Amino acid sequence: MSHDHHHHGHDDEHAEAHNHVHDHDDGIVPALQNLLYEQIDFSKLHTLNEEASNSGRAICQKTWTQRMEVEPELASSADEQLLMIVPFTGQVRLHSILVRTSPSPSAPRTLHLFLNVETLDFETASEKPPTQTLSLSQTSDVQEIPVKRALFNTTRSLGLFFEDNWSGGDEDVTRISYLAFKGDFMKLNKEPVSFLYEAAANPNDHKNIVGTGLGVGRQIQ
Repeated sequence: MSHDHHHHGHDDEHAEAHNHVHDHDDGIVPALQNLLYEQIDFSKLHTLNEEASNSGRAICQKTWTQRMEVEPELASSADEQLLMIVPFTGQVRLHSILVRTSPSPSAPRTLHLFLNVETLDFETASEKPPTQTLSLSQTSDVQEIPVKRALFNTTRSLGLFFEDNWSGGDEDVTRISYLAFKGDFMKLNKEPVSFLYEAAANPNDHKNIVGTGLGVGRQIQ
């Protein structure tokens, strides 16, 4: 597979996207507290077929206030497909995906989601039935695409397979400038863990433990 692609019109697309800034935030802003930015394990997030190393990680590291910035940008390398694995630091109940692309042919069109995959390659992603498939629009506004929440109640990692773009096969480069996730972060241990200490007779052993809501690992150190 060749990796030699020319990016004609790249600067023009950037200029158009940069000038296409709208305040279409209605419906998104009130629920910003549900953005899962701090729950992404960026150190383990990786992208296949990205033109620039760690550019997939970079677009996910943009904050909400940086969502309209053109750079950094994720661009595909050898062809139009992109594959990303996003691990979370705990379990999340995924509600929706936020993405910003452009009104150009390089905007991704079809996104397949895979629940709780640690490794994924293009062959597997092409053959394996996805947990859900989403259709993306050609726009430089931030799109919020809801997922079927019942399918993503126990999300620990998410595989995203951008299968194609809007060029119909004429454009080898797919471009994405912002990617974020919205949902609820699940604390895996909501109940007191005093049962771990039932062998201890001294009530003082429980005094600073029961009901603290800290992680089990911290409580039994």
